Formats: sequence, C-alpha cells, structure tokens
Amino acid sequence: METNKQNTALLVMDMQAGILPMLTNAAPNFIGNVAKAIANARAKKIPVIYVVVGFRNGFPEVSMNNKGFSASKERFAKLNMDDFMKVEPSIAPQAGDVTVTKRRVSAFTGSDLEVVLRAQGIQHIILTGIATGGVVLSTLREAADKDYRITVLADGCADGDEEVHRVLTTKVFPRQAEVLTIEDWSKQ
Repeated sequence: METNKQNTALLVMDMQAGILPMLTNAAPNFIGNVAKAIANARAKKIPVIYVVVGFRNGFPEVSMNNKGFSASKERFAKLNMDDFMKVEPSIAPQAGDVTVTKRRVSAFTGSDLEVVLRAQGIQHIILTGIATGGVVLSTLREAADKDYRITVLADGCADGDEEVHRVLTTKVFPRQAEVLTIEDWSKQ
C-alpha cells in the first residue's frame, strides 16, 4: 500500500527519561529502532509528533478513581516532572517537531493531539512507543474510533510483557491497523 506522505505523521509516544527505565526487558535495539523510524519519517518529510505523559505540580489531574495513575501518584510526587517528561536524548525532538502532553494513557486524552493532527491535515498516524499494551493500544483504539488510518511499527513498540506485545501486534492490532516492521515501512 502506497503511503500518502502529505497526510501522515509518525507518533513517538512515552519515550521519556522517566518511563524508559521501567521497561527492563525491552529489546536491546528498541531505542535504535525508534531512531530509525524517526530518520525514515524525516527523510520522507513526514512530521514527527512526540507524545509525553505529564502532570502539574500536586497532580490535580490524577483522580483516586483511576487505578493506574492513582497508584503512582505518591511516586510521581517525588519526581521532578520536567525531568520525567524529557524525551530520551538520542531521539529527542528537533526544531519544528511538535510535542504533545497527555494526561492519561491514550495520546488523545487530555492533550491537543487531535487539534494538531487536524491543523496539519493528518489522516494517517504511524505509532511507535512504550508500552504496547498501554499508550499504543489505547491510542490505536481511540484513533480507530476517530476514523484515522493507522500503522503500527511492531519493532518500534515495546512492552514490559513480551507476550502482551506479541499478542497485540499479531492478533489484536491487525483488526484495526496495518502492522509493519520499520524496515518494511521504510521501503514504502
């Protein structure tokens, strides 16, 4: 399938200094893979949009009803949120790249991602990031409901549980997205 580069964006999600250390069993080449995807997007003049999760001081966005985030609220309180939100330096945004801050798992929730995509005429999103069972899954599901065309770069995603990654990329995601390796996507 030919990619329409005029309406496509690469999303680099949750590749933050505060999150990467939690992913202890990621493929050793994971960050290098994401760097290749970014380089490919730049070579094809495809916008790269970074999505980070972050909160204000005191975490007023975190509800006690949210099981995942409320469990981490105490740990988050001890962090410098600016440091936590910084993207891994080897793949950090460049001048002209957009960085979107989200407040929940999906890249759309609590962010202005949809406004940015609409303003740039983006109808096709290519997903990379951590975790496959977190931001990638949640963003894919919401994007599908919003009628975006979606590609997932399987080796540009990682999860703390390799079986979850495998099941999602081979059985679940193909129902709503094209799932490719970075090498195959680069050849398009």
